[in-house]
Amino acid sequence: MDKATLKKLIQTAHGDIEADLVIRNCKVVNVFTGEIIEGDIAVSGEEIAGVGSYHGKVEIDAGGRYAAPGFIDSHIHIESSYVSPEELGRLLLPHGGTTIIADPHEIVNVCGITGLTYMMKAAENTKMDIKFMLPSCVPSAPFEHAGAVIDAEKMKKPMKEENILGLGEFMNYPGVIHTDDDVLEKLLTAKAEGKLIDGHSPGLTGYDLTAYAAARIQGDHECADIPAMQERLRLGMYVLLRQGSACHDLLNLVGGVTSENSRRCLLCSDDRQPKTILTEGHIDRHLQMCVESGIDPVTAIRMATLNAAECFRLYDRGAIAPGYLANIVLLDDLKDFHVNRVFMHGELTAEEGTYLPEIHKQDIAAVKNSVHLKDFSKEKFRMHLKSSHVHVITIMPGGVVTKKETADIELRDGEFVFDPKQDIVKVAVVERHHMTGNVACGFLKGYGLKEGAVALTVAHDSHNIIVVGTSDEEMETAVNLLKEQNGGIVLVKNGQRIESMPMPIAGLMSDRSGEWVSERLTAIHESARTELGIGGDVEPVMTLCFMSLPVIPEIKLTDTGLFDVPSFSFISVEAD
Repeated sequence: MDKATLKKLIQTAHGDIEADLVIRNCKVVNVFTGEIIEGDIAVSGEEIAGVGSYHGKVEIDAGGRYAAPGFIDSHIHIESSYVSPEELGRLLLPHGGTTIIADPHEIVNVCGITGLTYMMKAAENTKMDIKFMLPSCVPSAPFEHAGAVIDAEKMKKPMKEENILGLGEFMNYPGVIHTDDDVLEKLLTAKAEGKLIDGHSPGLTGYDLTAYAAARIQGDHECADIPAMQERLRLGMYVLLRQGSACHDLLNLVGGVTSENSRRCLLCSDDRQPKTILTEGHIDRHLQMCVESGIDPVTAIRMATLNAAECFRLYDRGAIAPGYLANIVLLDDLKDFHVNRVFMHGELTAEEGTYLPEIHKQDIAAVKNSVHLKDFSKEKFRMHLKSSHVHVITIMPGGVVTKKETADIELRDGEFVFDPKQDIVKVAVVERHHMTGNVACGFLKGYGLKEGAVALTVAHDSHNIIVVGTSDEEMETAVNLLKEQNGGIVLVKNGQRIESMPMPIAGLMSDRSGEWVSERLTAIHESARTELGIGGDVEPVMTLCFMSLPVIPEIKLTDTGLFDVPSFSFISVEAD
């Protein structure tokens, strides 16, 4: 801010000159005091000058609506929406989302720093303010092949970027606890720049959690229940109440929010698909759920605004007060939280669900053509098993946690024979970044597949290809079709494509609209159920894409083998 801008702001606040914009007749939510104050909001340039009685060059009547600070999603992966940053901004801003804290972990695992650069440039094309965390674990664990390896040395330059708030969710919690040298170097790289460190520690407790918190890891979005939430709060961490398309933790945790600890509680999505946004909303829906669960509306709004701003050191936003950014959401009420209008930096950017600015998109050439296979054929799926007693990855209802179990399968000449009555299918991860030729196979229980195959290039976190099928031939067809379409999602039956969604941006995101993506996903889900037999209690895409994530218990599959998460070690597919 220069001297002239500051002078104008002060004079506007004092009433000496007209405001650039006055939003009249508001019920202003004061997140500092918990009050609702009736008055006008005066805006000078991009900042709020004051709340009171003002005159402006432009005046808008709020009609007695509630004025809240712009909502902040404190942790989200843009890539998991399957749309570009520009398109996600178009979808979220009409729901009051003025700032998101994005961890581009997915695209950096595929494209390295080139992926981060693309995301940051694309983010400049949306009015929604996208702040980034630098991915901390690329790959998420040193037991698989990602598209890139980002060590402490490679972090030093991007960590200096103003729009990088800190180090993203630190998933390698064993490395923190056991003080691995490369982990310490990464943590110190963030600390040297005075930047934050975000957390990810599912199931961690006791002295292990204490050691993790001692590294001054800021918060965690992986709390499954209130005791886990309370333990983290007691250690000085923030807790992010997550409600996304895949993981639904908010209702499990909101009962643990009290008047004493609410200032350390935030709201986040983690993953949010277009269909969820179009049908349910964003942080506006989180607020509804909080209030329905008995949280005071102003407390809920504070969790979505001031708390998040303070946690991520965004001291220029999170409140409607003099000198704060004029990120303002007009709400019809504090129950349904219907968003009437959204102002971003003092500019009307959304009205009644419509994003108003013109949309420009970043060129995707640098992050396209990301599927690279070597010597791939159905022969890579042959397992040559000597025992029919095998370990299986068992899907647990309602989330991405799996259970390690054993089962007896039918073999013919050492190869798996699919039995639809058993609900066990072959699953494979095919390396797609460096042409290593790696293919690892295992077994998945509880997915419900009866025919055909499903293949994705979205396979957390290294995003190799993950494919399940009732035969090696169906799986081979699905993988080859994925390569042809530059990644995404493919469903196959009887050797033919029955549904697909190309995702040319790193094999993770579509370059089409959110509505198009939602329609494609709806068609994919429908075909998965009616054509392939996957049951309604399993989300066929989101469930499958987490079966390769080796930092979420209890057992997962990477391109190098079957991984037992609690022991942090590989195990044999054969259980004997």
